[in-house]
Formats: sequence, C-alpha cells, structure tokens
Amino acid sequence: MKYNRFTILMLFSLLFFNATAKDKEVPAEQTVTSPDRLVELKFFQKEMANKEKAFFYQLTYKGKPVVLESKLDLQLDNHLSESAMALPVDKHKNWFENLQITGVQRSTKDTTWKPVYGEKKLIRDNYNSLIISTVKDDNPIYLMNIEIRAYNQGIAFRFFFPENVKGTYYRIMSEHTEFNFAPGTLAWKANWAQAPYEKVALENWDCEAERPLTLQLKNGLFATLIEAGMVDYSRTKFKLKGQNSLVTSMFTPVDLISPVATPWRAVLVAESAPAIAMGTDFILNLNEPSKIKDQSWVKPGKIMRVMSQTTKDAMENIDFAAKRNLQYILFDWKWYGPAFSFDSDASKVAINDFDLPAIIKYGKEKGIGVWLYVNQQALLKQSDSLFSIYKKWGVAGVKFGFVQSGSHRWTTWIEKAIQQAAQNQIMVNIHDDWRPTGEQRTWPNLMTSEGIRGNEEMPDATSNTVMPFTRYIAGAADYTICYFDPRIKTTHAHQLALAAIYFSPIQTLYWYDKPAFYKGEPELEFWDKIPVTWDETKVLSGSPGECITTARRSGEEWFLGSITNNEPRKVELKLDFLPKRQKFIARIYNDDNTVATATKVGIKDIAVDSKSILKLDLQASGGAAIWLHKK
Repeated sequence: MKYNRFTILMLFSLLFFNATAKDKEVPAEQTVTSPDRLVELKFFQKEMANKEKAFFYQLTYKGKPVVLESKLDLQLDNHLSESAMALPVDKHKNWFENLQITGVQRSTKDTTWKPVYGEKKLIRDNYNSLIISTVKDDNPIYLMNIEIRAYNQGIAFRFFFPENVKGTYYRIMSEHTEFNFAPGTLAWKANWAQAPYEKVALENWDCEAERPLTLQLKNGLFATLIEAGMVDYSRTKFKLKGQNSLVTSMFTPVDLISPVATPWRAVLVAESAPAIAMGTDFILNLNEPSKIKDQSWVKPGKIMRVMSQTTKDAMENIDFAAKRNLQYILFDWKWYGPAFSFDSDASKVAINDFDLPAIIKYGKEKGIGVWLYVNQQALLKQSDSLFSIYKKWGVAGVKFGFVQSGSHRWTTWIEKAIQQAAQNQIMVNIHDDWRPTGEQRTWPNLMTSEGIRGNEEMPDATSNTVMPFTRYIAGAADYTICYFDPRIKTTHAHQLALAAIYFSPIQTLYWYDKPAFYKGEPELEFWDKIPVTWDETKVLSGSPGECITTARRSGEEWFLGSITNNEPRKVELKLDFLPKRQKFIARIYNDDNTVATATKVGIKDIAVDSKSILKLDLQASGGAAIWLHKK
C-alpha cells in the first residue's frame, strides 16, 4: 500500500495528538459559578450506551435546580466541502460523538460600559468564564471550544470553531441543545414574534415557542431562555421534545467559515418576576461593543406617524410634535410607490403634493427630524446606495418594513443593512416578525424593532402586562402606543403609563392619531415630559399576565407607570427608592370617570418622600402614570 505525503502527516499528527492527550488527560466534569457564587453550572461528558460520547450540563441557583441534566449538541455535515478540498470525509453519524476534551481555561471579567442610550447609565459586565477545548479524536483539523459564562443573572454558552488549518467550511444542519425542567414548570409561550402569549405547561405544544421564553418553575424560581448574538446564523426557537423538555430548533441550516461562533444560548435566573424583568442588560453583555466610533448622531427621541401624507399635514404634524416635545415624525409606507413592488424607487417621491425637501427643511427649523418607511423590496434592491441618498436629504432614520426573518440568508442581510445605515449615519427601526438578540450594543443605530404584539393588533390589558417579562428582555420594542384611537382596549391612563413601562429609545406615541384629535387634554403633559433614555430603572412589582409597576429615573426626576390586566386592582407603591430626607411632588395621572373630558383621566399632586406609600386604585384594563419631581 502506498501513502502520499498528506496521509503520512495525518498519521503522525494523530499519533502525536493521542499521545499528548493521554499524557494530559482533562477531567470530563467541570464546574463554573457566578461571581456571587449563587449560580452554578456543571458541565460533563459521558459515554452513552452505544459507546458514543455526549456533552451535558446542569444549572442550579442557590442550590435549587433550574435546568436538569440536558444535552449540548450540534449536527454538522461538511462532506461537500471536505470532498471538494480532498480532505477526509467525516462519517460519524453524530458530529459530537468523538470529540475529546483537550484543555480547560478559566478567567474572570468585571468591567462597566456606558451605552449610548438605555435603561441605566452604566452597565456592569461581570462573569466567570470556562472554555473547554475539544478535538475530533480521528481528525485533528476539527477543533471546537465550548465557551461558558456564569453571571450573577444566569449562564450563557456557545460553540466556537477556531480557524481550520485546512480551510474546510462548516455546514450546521441542526442544533439540539436541551433544556430539561422539573415537572410543574409553566411557560409564557408565543408562537411567533407578534403572537399573543398563553401560559402553558411544558406538554402538548402545537408550535415552536418564540424567544425569549420565560418560565416559572415549581420551586418558585423564574427563568428566561435567551438567544444572543444571532448575527451570522439562523433564528432558533424552542420546540417541545417531551414533557418538561425543550430543545432548540433552527429555522434553516447555516453555512459558516471559521473562525466562527454560534449564537449564545443563555438562561436568565431570578427569584421573582420583577427581577427577571430587570435582566435586560444580560443580552447586551453577550454582544460585542459598539463599532460606531462617532456616535453623536445617534439621538433617541419620541416620534409620531403622519397619517395623511401631504405637505400641509406634514407641517401640521411637525408643529404638533414641537409643541408636545417630540423629536421626530415618520412617513409610513407608499410615499415612494407600491411598497411590495420592485418597480418602486425609494429614492424618489411618488405621491402628489408631498414636498419632502421642504418638509425636512421645516422640520430642522423646528427641531424635528424625519424618518422614512422603506419596505424590504426597495431595501433589497437599493440599500447599497439608498442610505447615502437619505443622508444627503437630511433624513434621520429608516423604518425597515415587512422584513423576512429567520433564515441564515435574511439574518445576514438585515445585519448588513444595519451596518450600511450606520456608515451613513442613519438610525434604524425594524418592523414585523423580527426580534433583536442584543446587536443594538454593537450597532446602536438599531434603535428599536417590532416583534411585539403592539397597538397594530390592539391587544388587551392582560397581554400588555406580559410583555415586560418576555419580549422586552430581548431589548427595545416599538409597541406603537396610541391615545385617541377608539379601538384601544385599555383605559387612557393605561396607555399613558406604557411610555414609562415599555422601553424604546425611539418611542412611538400617538400611533393612529392626528393633531386634530388633541383637545387640550392636560394629562398629556406626562408624555411631553417623559424622556426615552434613563439613568436608572427599577421594576417595583408585578407578575406576567397580572400587573406591573416600573420606575425610571432621568436626572433627579422619576417617571412611573403602573398597569393592571383586564381586572381591577389595588396597588401599594412604596417610594423607598427615593433619596432620603428629600421632598418630592408626585403628580398622579389616573383613570377617573368623574372628570369632564373624553379621556377621563384625572390629575392630582401629593407631597411625598422615601417613606411614603402611594395607594393606587386601578380600574379594569387601567393604569396610572406618575411624575416625581423635587419639591
């Protein structure tokens, strides 16, 4: 038998690798704990009945089980690349079955970073890291690391493929990462990004569950399953594998070039629902720092949509926006022609009596920026030049409409479009069935996105109380808050309060409304005064599907929102978060049927301090908004 040079080198490599691995055998079980030592992940490899090897993990919080023994697994099929490059074809049925652990690295990180905008002024990034190095025992060109981080908030892990010395490509066909829970676990499940939520047991599911997926465990703990850093991959949801068992489900296979990492799979853990809702910086820390050097043009603000696209209506909306302390107006679809047609040119105005240059100029004079809606067809056709054109026009931002999402193709396309916009100093809002995975840290021009059952569907109050514990953990959401539209299924004070409860650095207000609808309602001063970016945020109380009260601070002022579900509710609100020995005025905007206005919102002022307790009597589907300022 003849051997070529490559075969001889491979044989020597295998012999050397096997000898080295035996000399430096690494324990198959490793543990990593959070900095506060309350979160613990145990990782281990074991041999199955068929002699194949597999990786597993367990997660506990304060010694209580969170995730029971669960498998970590990817299925790869690289045979086309291997054959094309004259490499040995990996014929293992399960790609992980012959991975051998070769090393372990541990490290700790504790830093803080300042976001351009956010729910707090500074974000701490503090975790203990465990990196487990592996290699295929019969093919040393295939290296893989399992990267694990343990935060005080929970754990995250992903698979990383170092640069392949032979240049072969990686085709991941599926991912089967398990999340096994104890009996009695409940989930708030949505079947798609804008679907209604339902509270269900982990059994007899008919569809895959959207992410983030929030769970209530039988032992009293709460957990949220998160996907983070999904920028070069396909979207992964959760499907039911068996009773009390979930497994990741990729939308499509992905084709990758090393070095490359899969998205993070993360588990946020807390002892209460409000603590889960406070975990919104977790997903940001699992993404890379901002790649925009000059961020001065990224300017958060409040925005309203112009319902009738004429020059006159645009000017009236700009005047209204300036009076009501908004920062932007939006021209929605069809301003450049049929939105779903590739024949439409989004670099030209296609409707009569719509002088866009004059509108943009007038807006600048009034301090109001202009956003434009552009559908995916035009973006796909023109994005290489479109954003530079809009920059010359003086456009502040672009709302991406009806985007395709889920597949590897559309993931990378959207990420590229966000970057193209950033290169031209254009802010972005992405609408329809797409949710962020923390990439707004890397590209902070991605201000907000939909992927939420907002006022385009007119959800009820119960639905609104679920969102802070589920969708908003993924990041800012464009709920499109309304006020005057008669189709809203909540009280007006409920809608007022949403501006404090729902975070979005581009906060849409007055959706479906027109300036002519305003009749001097005094309670709208709450929206006039409320900012969209914060120094501090506290979720004071609440439970998904029942109620929530959130307090946010900007400077020395606090803005609070409290809402209930479809049932009336009494809420006691402790103000012990206020600075001690300082006096404040609490201006409360609440539902009051005795008020002689169409909106039935009353206003009252109360002197308060850190020892005060406000007692709120919330109507069914109602709420209260509160502005706290120094006396």
